[in-house]
This record gives sequence, C-alpha cells and structure tokens, in this order.
Amino acid sequence: MPIPTVNPDLRNRLVSFRRDVHQHPELSWKEHRTATRIEAQLDELGIPHRRLTETGIIADLPGPAGVPVVALRADMDALPIHEETGLPFTSTNDGVMHACGHDGHMSMVLGAAALLAKTEGLPAPVRFIFQPAEELGVGAEAMVMAGALKDVACIFGGHVDRHYPTGAIVVSDGTVNASTDQFEIAIHGQEAHAARPHEAIDAVVVGSLMVMSLQTIVSREVDPAHPSVVSVGRFTAGTAANVIAGRAYLSGTIRAQEASVREHLRRSLKRMADSIALLHECAIEVEFTDHAPPVINDAAMASLAREAAAATSGAHVTELHTPNMGAEDFSFYLQERPGCYVRFGAQVEGRESFPAHSSRFDIDEDVLPIGAEYFARIALMAGSRLAGNALLKAS
Repeated sequence: MPIPTVNPDLRNRLVSFRRDVHQHPELSWKEHRTATRIEAQLDELGIPHRRLTETGIIADLPGPAGVPVVALRADMDALPIHEETGLPFTSTNDGVMHACGHDGHMSMVLGAAALLAKTEGLPAPVRFIFQPAEELGVGAEAMVMAGALKDVACIFGGHVDRHYPTGAIVVSDGTVNASTDQFEIAIHGQEAHAARPHEAIDAVVVGSLMVMSLQTIVSREVDPAHPSVVSVGRFTAGTAANVIAGRAYLSGTIRAQEASVREHLRRSLKRMADSIALLHECAIEVEFTDHAPPVINDAAMASLAREAAAATSGAHVTELHTPNMGAEDFSFYLQERPGCYVRFGAQVEGRESFPAHSSRFDIDEDVLPIGAEYFARIALMAGSRLAGNALLKAS
C-alpha cells in the first residue's frame, strides 16, 4: 500500500516540534507541557486521543472492524542534566535536558501519525502511545497496567543512536537491550577515633572490599559469551577526616541479556555481601529494585521491520554491531505482545559525537523524516498482515 512521503512542509513541522520540546524538557511524570503539545498536534491531525496515567497519551486511528490494533510508541521524558550543546534551542529548563533523543522519538511518531492520517483504507487500526517516565524504567509498565495495549496485536518502537550513520535502521532478532536492576548496599560497622582503628569496624574498608569483589562476578563467574555488567555508581561513607566510618552505602546496577544470568548476578552479589559481613564481623544489607527486563524482539516482527526499513526513503538496514547493555522499558510491552524495537542512526555529520545522557548530546534532524516514514510503513505492513489473518478467521 503506497503511503504519502515526508514532504518539506512535514519535515519542517517535525523539526519545529522537536526543537520546541527540546527547549522545554520535562522530567519523568512531569511531562505536562509536553503532553499538551502532543495533544495539540493530534488535534490538528484530527486524531482522537485520551490520557492514560497523568501525562501519558494514547491516540487511535480507526481501521476495519474486527482487525486488531497496531501500536507505535514514543517516550516523552527528559533527564536531570544541565545542557551544554550551545544550540539555539538549548533547554530553558535549567538542569533538565533531552539528552536521550526522546524529543526526536515523539517527532517521528507524530510524523507517522500525520502520514497515516492521510492514508485511505488503513488495513488495521493504529494506536500511537506517548509514554512518560521511560528514564525511570517504570512508565511502560504503568501504561500497560492502565490499558495501553487493549486490543493491540503488535507494537513497534525505536531509539536514535549516534553509533550509526543517519539512514541506518538497525534491526535484530532476539535480545537487543539488557535487563537492569538497581541494588542498594548498607554496611553497618563501628565508628572509632582515627587514632584507634583497633576499636573500629571500618565501613570504608568493608565497602572497598565489596566494590572490588563485585568486579569478579562478571569476570570470573559468568560465561564471557553471555554479556553482563555489575557497576557501582555511588559509594558514600564517613563524617570527618579523623573519624573511622561506621556506616557506608553503595548503590549501582546489574545488567544482563538473559534471565538466568540476571538471577545469577543477584545471587552472587548477595552471597558476597553475606561472606564479607561474616569476614569483618559487621552487618551488610542488600536490597534490589527490579527495573526493566531485557528487550527481546519477536523474529516475525523483526522480519517485517527489515522490510519496512528497506522500503523507507533514505534508509538502509543494518544489524546490531554489539549487544546493547542499556535498558529500555519497551520490554514491558514486549512481554505482553510481539513486536520489534529498532535503532535509528543519527550521527551529526561533521561534528563530534557525544553519547546519550551527555550534556552535549544531539541528533541529526535528518533522522526525523526517516523515522516517521519507517513507523508509518511498519504500521501498514503489520496491519495488512493482521487484516489478512482476520479475513482467514472470518472465512
């Protein structure tokens, strides 16, 4: 089925929207202005919409009766980072920045909505999901619980990626993002004067041993062919230079691409904490907070995504270079429905490339029309497949 292409006027609208929300970023669960701006765009397109959760939105383009829905998802939230890009549309919300490309994701899905709204005879209904709080790893699950996937048969999403040139659409089967869990470790030792260390149970020493021991879980317990990460991001202890600390606190994340490895990392971390506590005659408490499971693409949906990407103007298909150990709560949708999560190359040509979550992160805006057309194409292709199945069942 032919679809309208992204003409210069629509491209300008996508860029304008991206720059507007980039200039006014909002943190997780606080995406109020962002949601209002999305709703205004949907109103212009004549697409009915409603809120799910306080700032989440779903919008539905109708299709034939009896055919399940194809869903497209974009995340909305920004990060607590002070922007240093020097762009003319730099964040005006000090300390908050779209440093992960969600401004681009929203623009792409809105662009797909604009293309599909002009397409006659949609083979299946299409739902546009604008999701808050991806950066906290909880927004997708909240949207699922609120009914975002009601009547949905399959779902598609994507992420801009500075590791690939603009025009590359990265499609892979199976696991494409790792799971992530946060851990908090509290060490309870005994304070003492710095001149009398024999009277102390030094929480700094215990914490340091804990940090170094954790590094051996991945390097000595996990098969190198199965990617995993244990990272300590915070270590706090002590109150004064002449006081041996009696308390220390560590926090970090564990990441894995397989459920069995994820569980092994958790067990090993707890085992080490218990052993070190026994060794140093102190108490060590460990708490885990579950975040996102791994993102696992359905093979059939990935095959459709490759076809859609290959047909997209200015795009070419490539495979994932290396396993991505970053987490993405799109995984909660894929636990409920088959789908595919892709990456859109977005290197800024001629400029130094900075990683996501950096204060200087930026994207090549030429990726916006590519993403918009891809999302429109995958919606039509998946919809045609669903419509064919519905006809077969009816007969």
